[in-house]
Amino acid sequence: MPLLWCSSVHHSGFSSRRPGFKSRQEHQNYQLRDVHYYTRLEILLPFGRASEDMPMDVESIRGDFPILARRLPNGKQLVYFDNAATSQKPQCVIDAMSEYYSEYNSNAHRANHTLADEATSALEGARDAISSYFGTSPDQLIYTSGATEAINLVSYAWARENLSEDDVIVLTEMEHHADIVPWQQLSKERGVEVRYVPIDTNSFTLDMDAFEIAVQGSSLVCVVHTSNVLGIRNPIEKIVKLAHLQGARVLIDFAQGAPHERIRFDDSEVDFVAISAHKMGGPTGIGCLLVKKDVMSQMGPFMTGGSMIKTVSTDGSTFREGHALFETGTPRIAEAIGWGAAVQWLEQFDMHEVHSHINNIASWTAEKISEIEGITVYGDPSRKDSSGAVSFLHDSIQSQDLALLLDEGGFAVRTGHHCAQPLMDALGVPSTNRASFWLYNTMDEAQAFVKHLNYVVDRFSDK
Repeated sequence: MPLLWCSSVHHSGFSSRRPGFKSRQEHQNYQLRDVHYYTRLEILLPFGRASEDMPMDVESIRGDFPILARRLPNGKQLVYFDNAATSQKPQCVIDAMSEYYSEYNSNAHRANHTLADEATSALEGARDAISSYFGTSPDQLIYTSGATEAINLVSYAWARENLSEDDVIVLTEMEHHADIVPWQQLSKERGVEVRYVPIDTNSFTLDMDAFEIAVQGSSLVCVVHTSNVLGIRNPIEKIVKLAHLQGARVLIDFAQGAPHERIRFDDSEVDFVAISAHKMGGPTGIGCLLVKKDVMSQMGPFMTGGSMIKTVSTDGSTFREGHALFETGTPRIAEAIGWGAAVQWLEQFDMHEVHSHINNIASWTAEKISEIEGITVYGDPSRKDSSGAVSFLHDSIQSQDLALLLDEGGFAVRTGHHCAQPLMDALGVPSTNRASFWLYNTMDEAQAFVKHLNYVVDRFSDK
């Protein structure tokens, strides 16, 4: 019976490749428990949660990511600083997905044969693991293709069922396009009003005085947890309280927060949370929408077809309830299994420690590159709640050229508007370069990056 497991823990006292189970038989001794027509998968870390007095062993962590050993065609060692776009994947995620395809590939929730039962068990076991990681129950997690589909699911399945011309949706200038365009389209179709909360371009934070005005009379508030450009964490707790005082529902885009912060959904009072797997060690092509139970009952069908129906006849169709209503067609089985392995791998870390590690590298890097002539840093990575994103520009080297010159040194960074053009407009720039860090990045890499950027600027800038 296929189960999910990860191969190692990464704190002082454990070897870098210590297996989670000594043998497949020991692994299979963690039996599945019958739940209706599928079995519930228990995913356990044999060593339990890491204690706070065991510091992260970053070199050991890096050993779980085979791509980090890669050399580029020019012979340079890869230094991956594009984690806000997508993270790299630990070997256990790659192995879990490969095992599914090589040993029990089958469709889920459809047949009674062995492979189908194993695929269904793994799919639902992953749901158990992922929902538990985010502090909620499996029936409040809807699988999606990522945060973009999750936000669109709210737009189509909830907003079109509950909002009309007299309603107001509140957004911010720092939203990703995925949390802007769906609401603009809804406004065109239904006449709802869309309000945008500006940022303070001096502090790079959300203008909360403006938010308190914009939220009045609102029905839905959509806010990014952490900006993918600025790395700024918004005051989500205050935003939720102000929105709920107005009777508004709250949608949080948690795509950039999930790699370095845990959310306890059931305790958060948030109505919707959109998450992508691929930014937190999981595969591309999958994410989820976390939804309060009472809110899910207000949602109508989004995509229709197989799996989400109870009955179909020439007279009409009846639909299933709960998350099954929104998971149409063949599930993302391999991707769910991979994500389940990723969250199990992350369970061994204290996320406060992970965040501190990332923030330390980002704040040091921002400080050092801001000392380079012509470099402007956007955001404030010195804030203790900022993420690992450092956006910057040079005043005479075009951002695309700068990114290519950094790549020549082996450094993978992002360039462009980062799917945040309203924020670029507010900053008065068309694009930025962005270096973004995760738990496997090191201060040695950051120092090498600053040294190479100094070289590039000295060699290619207008003086």
